[in-house]
Amino acid sequence: MEVQTFPNEIVFFDLETTVPNKAGQHFHILEFGAIIVCPRKLEELESFTTLIQPKDLSVVSIRSSRSDGITRAKVTNAPSFEDVAEKIYGLLNGRIWAGHNIRRFDCVRIKEAFAEIGKAAPEPSGIIDSLGLLSDKFGKRAGNMKMASLAAYFGLGVQKHRSLDDVRMNLEVLKHCATVLFLESTLPNQLEGKWQSSSKIMTRSRSNYQIAQRAMPYSKGSLGKMTQNVKNLLGKAQSNQTLQNLINHSHSLLR
Repeated sequence: MEVQTFPNEIVFFDLETTVPNKAGQHFHILEFGAIIVCPRKLEELESFTTLIQPKDLSVVSIRSSRSDGITRAKVTNAPSFEDVAEKIYGLLNGRIWAGHNIRRFDCVRIKEAFAEIGKAAPEPSGIIDSLGLLSDKFGKRAGNMKMASLAAYFGLGVQKHRSLDDVRMNLEVLKHCATVLFLESTLPNQLEGKWQSSSKIMTRSRSNYQIAQRAMPYSKGSLGKMTQNVKNLLGKAQSNQTLQNLINHSHSLLR
């Protein structure tokens, strides 16, 4: 039977796992979440999420430090990974994989999980790791490259550390970053000259119309290097259709 693939569709996915605290312990998948996205319009076409019960429930904390975190009680009656492996395989195999830090974490955990049940792991047609893609471009202004920091920078809310919520946040962060890159590439000389003139900008309060100062998230003089990095990224984007689609989509939002 031929396996159907969708090489031009993007699947953003995220895993929530246990965190090993002793030598020799392994990561155990507790939740899988994914959205399939149209690369032309960046619209969500399909979504799936499920809690996953590990073989050994004792590895899951009884309580969670997060208000909506995953506890032992929540996964007690959840399906095992083997129960949902076919569904996960169908979502991932042959599509472009996207996520934050997926190369070093999520991709590895998926392969481990399929190997543990003795089944072939899904294979991507390509990988978009937003951590690697944006590290040199947004690290300084966002503070660090954590998804929570990037989301806070753009005012997208608080990261919930639940799989489906996080992948949707990941997509929105990429849309916002692509829009910023587009704006900076459109008038680099004008924006560079204006932004370098002061490390602070003046904003008018909506409540009392008083002028207030707000510190810029990067230091004076840093924008020249950042703009050159943007130019380099956009040059590479000519051969990266997926990133080009993101920038084109951002352009359409500004019309």
